[in-house]
Amino acid sequence: MAVRTCVILLALVLVIVPLIGPGVAYERPPARKMYVVPADDNKDPNHPEQVHISLVGADKMRISWLTKDDTPAEVRYGTEKGQLGSSAAGTTRSYKYSIYKSGTIHDVVIGPLNAGTVYYYRCGSSGPEFSFKTPPSQLPLRIAVAGDFGQTEWTKSTLEHISESNYDLLLLAGDLSYADRYQPLWDSFGRLVEPLASRRPWMTSIGNHEVEKVVFIHTEKFTSYNSRWHMPFEESGSTSNLYYSFEVAAGVHVVVLGSYTDFGSDSEQYKWLEADLGKVDRKRTPWLLVVLHAPWYNTNTAHRGESESDDMRDSMEELLYKARVDAVFGGHVHAYERFDRIYKGKTDKCGPVYITIGDGGNREGLATEYDEPKPDISLFREASFGHGQLNVVNGQRMEWTWHRNDDDQSVASDSVTLKSLATEPDCN
Repeated sequence: MAVRTCVILLALVLVIVPLIGPGVAYERPPARKMYVVPADDNKDPNHPEQVHISLVGADKMRISWLTKDDTPAEVRYGTEKGQLGSSAAGTTRSYKYSIYKSGTIHDVVIGPLNAGTVYYYRCGSSGPEFSFKTPPSQLPLRIAVAGDFGQTEWTKSTLEHISESNYDLLLLAGDLSYADRYQPLWDSFGRLVEPLASRRPWMTSIGNHEVEKVVFIHTEKFTSYNSRWHMPFEESGSTSNLYYSFEVAAGVHVVVLGSYTDFGSDSEQYKWLEADLGKVDRKRTPWLLVVLHAPWYNTNTAHRGESESDDMRDSMEELLYKARVDAVFGGHVHAYERFDRIYKGKTDKCGPVYITIGDGGNREGLATEYDEPKPDISLFREASFGHGQLNVVNGQRMEWTWHRNDDDQSVASDSVTLKSLATEPDCN
């Protein structure tokens, strides 16, 4: 038995070590069980839960939450704890999915707000006082980046690491709850992320797990996502919550694309993207970032040959290249990978850096198999759970770091400093 065990362990080492790349050998963590946050039935039916916030325009914030009962959408807020002298009203809605009926979903936009300021707020007439901090008016700006969260103990570990990073906002590259049509898991996810999502704006994109269309049972796509996670698409001229853009800190323009809606050259999304990129003044806004779910470049064997990756890249890559997009963040593949600057599959100093960050903690586990030998365009890759931190230092430089979840410790395992393409003479 001992000999057989040693043989198995040796085989595992031979498989794992080549996937890690150069550096200290690292034992990839095993899967962990689901982490479901149940409802507290002892709380008042008017008690707000699943509270999360998102940016709206230059100086406003959307506050979203759920209650069991149908209560008015009102937020009281102020800059001093216990002194909530301002108020705003909003809208409520609910949705049905088969036999499930959601609680009342509240949506209130507050502002105008001052940049870099802590605000205290209360949702509705009962419940605790929350607080959030608005992003700064100028650079530097700290952005947390993650994808494919789900609800496992690895998700919980990732969230704890993000909470320690002193970030200004979070970009989530799709696949939020992994509810997969079982709607109570959307509620659990809202409770799980509330401690973070109620304190800093979370800007999200759709993934394949948000589609939730079932023939004859529920024929509408994205019902749960669109009802619960309202992003500022109207303010960016988009007609769909599945793709939008926003600017932050007077220097960063972020475009969020929908991998699972039409993206051909005759689609509404394509036309919107072309117009949105055309409005960006790179002299005033030196950084241009894109977030989507299905990655356009990928040397992992998972999710290869999918239309949402390959056909979308073929349709839209030229638009991003001509606009001199600095970086593109994707999810979907449950691993981390950072590419060189690329255009049309080849290294190009004026193309975006492509980063896959689909390693937030999902229940499906890690995607551990890669193409070998490693293509030259792929600079770092590892199948481990984790998250990214993007420090936009100024108009010329930003620092990217990927943090691996190593035995519940956040370990910086890959980093690179990028220069804005708007400042590169050969690219303008």
